[in-house]
Amino acid sequence: MNLVVSSVFKFAVCIWLIAVHLVVVSAQDAVVRPKPIPGPLDNPLKGWCPYTNAGEIHQPYSMVFQYISWRELEPIENDFRFDDWEKTWDSELGKDKHVIFRVFIDYPSKPSGLPDWLRKAGVKETNYDDYGGGKSPDYNDPRMLAAMERLIAALGERYNNHPRVAFIQLGLLGFWGEWHTYPRDELYATPATEQRVIDAYRNAFPNKSLMVRYARDYAGKQDWIGFHDDMFPEDTDNGKDWSFLAGLRREKRAENWNVAVVGGEMVPGKAGQWLGKDFDTTWTMLNRAHFTWVGPYCPALANPKDKSFRNRCEDLVRKMGYEFQITEATHPAKVTVRQTAQVSLKGQNIGVAPFYYPWSFEWALIDSAGKIAAIHKTDWDIRNWKPGEFAETVDLPLNIQPGKYRLALGVRDPWKDRPAIGFANDLTVVDGWAILSELEVSQ
Repeated sequence: MNLVVSSVFKFAVCIWLIAVHLVVVSAQDAVVRPKPIPGPLDNPLKGWCPYTNAGEIHQPYSMVFQYISWRELEPIENDFRFDDWEKTWDSELGKDKHVIFRVFIDYPSKPSGLPDWLRKAGVKETNYDDYGGGKSPDYNDPRMLAAMERLIAALGERYNNHPRVAFIQLGLLGFWGEWHTYPRDELYATPATEQRVIDAYRNAFPNKSLMVRYARDYAGKQDWIGFHDDMFPEDTDNGKDWSFLAGLRREKRAENWNVAVVGGEMVPGKAGQWLGKDFDTTWTMLNRAHFTWVGPYCPALANPKDKSFRNRCEDLVRKMGYEFQITEATHPAKVTVRQTAQVSLKGQNIGVAPFYYPWSFEWALIDSAGKIAAIHKTDWDIRNWKPGEFAETVDLPLNIQPGKYRLALGVRDPWKDRPAIGFANDLTVVDGWAILSELEVSQ
């Protein structure tokens, strides 16, 4: 019976080795060339980022978008209701998803988000009728400015190192927190107020990738900041001098995507158009602007019967942000206990942007019983894996028992504390670990 089991196991291992294209090139070395396939549609920190209260979501997604008014966050001065807000993140559609958020004060057609205590302190509000109407606060009032800076500092204390928070939009200023009050430009903040808000966010969130709506004035001078285009792809690069990319180019910020995230909302209600007859424009703008995510309105909220719609959505998601694909790995076929094994990895990022956080790249050795015998954390910085090829090398210490091990790799999500990024390769994945090869350790 043991002989039969052993034979079956050996056959299974042979099939697995063929599947991952492992070739033993000498008695000492092995080379693995995993088969390329389309990557996962729910990789973390990229792709669709829908509302959680807009109805059914019809496609895979890894992030959700959260609007919140200042009034809800701080109904009483210096009494922040972060706990209450975070409970809403775990709605049926938001549970286990990363979060992008924006705090607003004035959302046209909705009740004012200005806290009552600031209104009672004398901060002026001006009524307007545009976009359904509302009340625009005096953003330049010294009391308002000081209170916004305190709010931003409190947000930073809470969320700068919060691993569930993916990206943050500056918000606060203008209609919808979009940094304009068009066509009522006289209601908007001054450049000096914008500068204080940007500086406050920068100080409060040194570890998060932040986004602002426009590259102008002080924002246009920042080489660290990201941007969001809330009329994608219609106004992304439409030939007008006010378009999203025209503004970035004018301020020499078109390359900021190398260090800070770019994303934004699709034109609300227009998924059928932009995934249909105008898909070529959508594809071009995604590549040109280096988008990592789209939301809160996004095609995942639509459910047309046209199969081409879904296929195009999948193509877009995979092209957004990063898409890591392993092309080759080299390592010793056999080593002895207490030796190190040099492992070289080659790959390519076939997406349009890098990954924006220093998540840990790790190697694991899995024994014949399926248990992890060792994990080695590398010092690789995956933020450097820009679109194009990448190569890394590491020496794995092997202070383990003799035996045959499966060599696996993973990129650990600090929120879920497990490997989470899927590769665009045909690899068996167990508990987030992508099994790459086999390594024998002898006495």
